[in-house]
Amino acid sequence: MSRFTPSVIAQRSTEQAIGFLMQQGIENADCLSLAAGFVDLESLPVELVLEAATDIFGAANSQHVLQYGTTQGVPAVRDTLRTYLADLENCKPEAIPLDQIMLTTGSQQLLSLLAQAIFDPGDICLVAAPTYFVFLGVLDSVGANVIAIDTDNDGMCPDGLDRVLGELAESGQLERVKMVYVVSYHDNPAGITVSEERRPRLLEAVRRWSTKNTIYLLEDAAYRELCYDEVMLPSIWSYDDGFRSPDSIPQQVILSQTFSKSFSPGVRVGLGVLPRELIKPVSDLKGNEDFGSANVNQHLIARVHESGRYQTHLNSLRERYRKKRDVAVSAAEEYFSDLTGVSWHSPNGGLYVWMSLPEQIATGFDSPLFQRATQAHKVMYVPGELCYPSEDENRPCHEMRLSFGVLQPDDLREGMRRLSVAVSEQMQEQGLA
Repeated sequence: MSRFTPSVIAQRSTEQAIGFLMQQGIENADCLSLAAGFVDLESLPVELVLEAATDIFGAANSQHVLQYGTTQGVPAVRDTLRTYLADLENCKPEAIPLDQIMLTTGSQQLLSLLAQAIFDPGDICLVAAPTYFVFLGVLDSVGANVIAIDTDNDGMCPDGLDRVLGELAESGQLERVKMVYVVSYHDNPAGITVSEERRPRLLEAVRRWSTKNTIYLLEDAAYRELCYDEVMLPSIWSYDDGFRSPDSIPQQVILSQTFSKSFSPGVRVGLGVLPRELIKPVSDLKGNEDFGSANVNQHLIARVHESGRYQTHLNSLRERYRKKRDVAVSAAEEYFSDLTGVSWHSPNGGLYVWMSLPEQIATGFDSPLFQRATQAHKVMYVPGELCYPSEDENRPCHEMRLSFGVLQPDDLREGMRRLSVAVSEQMQEQGLA
């Protein structure tokens, strides 16, 4: 008999949705997957990576690329990526503090490190409803309490955020609020972008309620560059005057980006800009894990940017995903329009279509619809309930996230058709058709 008992953190991590979803993918390998949040395999830049690697290892003294790097990231690479970020932010590189840039193994590592550095058990994180379900798992693992904020097609509602913060102040819990988490562009799961008008207002609410301790606003901009129909909005980070006047105004926005969606998830390079006081605790935690993310990968990303070919690749990628988005939305219109009570959000970017069914139709892993879809019609989706705090008794259970990232157009349309048949049959069985 084993006498081993997993740690509290390990126990909190055993029931995470991402693990179960991966298991479902393995068990239903013959399904067309509208669930996988992966990128388009055919879009991955093999030739571009090969050219960058050839340049790197063909240079003199290239052995240093195979050596350990630094915990915060190779300084020269951070400088190159600061220029890239400055272009996105429409500012001079010097406006972004180089010593506050951190490179991580994808943005997911940064999210995890931040959760460890900021939250004690019982502390509070406010999130959009719905939100990125993998980060909900990270918050669960550190014992944080998660509260959902009302969200509409313009993103998290500033009035809703202000109201909840006020309620927490009245109940004496405001000091336990440590973070507001916002996926600001074409979010995972709903494809929603926070409107330009709301961006400074969200930061204003966070500043107003940071009376006794700093409340950070974590801006997850993972899908920032996958925009298809509109001009890219300024980041929430760009409104944080604390980075321009650090001696008089606290820095409260944490900016997190990644090249996993815009370039390659296999390279695993994430980019963060952190308030000054967070650099040391996050670096200390990161040092416990890896002494610094993979050195070769950082140099690959830097070389691709220095060559000028990153933007060319990105333009091609946008066009590819725009066409697939159009296929997914047109298939929804073709196959779901006649189903009463079914609606969906057509995104301007990102990789997801968010769909809502009649409230009586549950979409969870143990629901009749999920079984019907995966077993009878060989199509998978992500249940929407995963994207709300698990302790929220009022979380919707009739929504689903549909990804158009992985499947090619013909399979994507066929997957949407199969799903519509499963939904139609379930509605008929429940007397809703």
